[in-house]
Amino acid sequence: MVTFHSPSPLFLPVPKIIAKKPLKYQTSKLYSNKNNCSLEISEIQRFCLRKREKMVELEGDGHIEMLPIDLLSHIFSLITSFTDLAQASCVCRKWRQGVKQSMGRRESLSFSGWKMDDDSTARLVSLAYSLKELDISRSRWGCQISDDGLYKISLSKCIPNLSSISLWGMTGITDRGVIQLVSRATSLQHLNIGGTFITDESLFAIANSCRHLKTIGLWSCRHVTESGLLFLVNKCRGLRSINVWGTRVPMDCYLGLLTISPALQIKPNVYGLPMLGVQ
Repeated sequence: MVTFHSPSPLFLPVPKIIAKKPLKYQTSKLYSNKNNCSLEISEIQRFCLRKREKMVELEGDGHIEMLPIDLLSHIFSLITSFTDLAQASCVCRKWRQGVKQSMGRRESLSFSGWKMDDDSTARLVSLAYSLKELDISRSRWGCQISDDGLYKISLSKCIPNLSSISLWGMTGITDRGVIQLVSRATSLQHLNIGGTFITDESLFAIANSCRHLKTIGLWSCRHVTESGLLFLVNKCRGLRSINVWGTRVPMDCYLGLLTISPALQIKPNVYGLPMLGVQ
């Protein structure tokens, strides 16, 4: 009698495994052809780079949109470089608004050491509507402002509220520009126009417009005469200090100034003399 036994598991037919077709960028294909290898790898790298840039761009836009405009303007107000502010304003519309709002918060602006022209300086000053102190002093690489620039600056809304202005060393300005500026700076308390070529015409305008003036610097203003100084001190009775180093006024002028205002501190133009006036 023949008996049939079930086949042993060891002798079961092994199913045939069919490998799937390799992917487009599978390693086996990449290295199957040396000529196409570098080309396909570079394509993958470019593809991944575009994806990464897109993700960073989307993520950055989301963070920018999440920041409130007040916070952005506060951050930008801490930046002192006008070049950095100009670059930040080109990032997007919201950053441009933040830079503009940060300028409105500033109470002090100094262009000393920056290469600025009339238009750019006037544009920045016009944005700083809370400005109290303005420094346009010239340095070695400083801005070169002309009378036209001073006229444009004088049209800004912040000028009547300025308490301090420095135009030290601005050899490109004359009485015309200074008169335009100081005629609207009615709250001015500190003024430095030393190293310029102004005459008594500027002093007359300062005396008539800046009645709250406390200090003035006229260092090396060689075209200023005794008549202008006497008129200035007589009109600005709150004047405490005046710097006339390098001027060509006689010593008798100083005595006349002290007669009008005994408490006035004068730095004379004669080397070696002490500070005149009540200490």
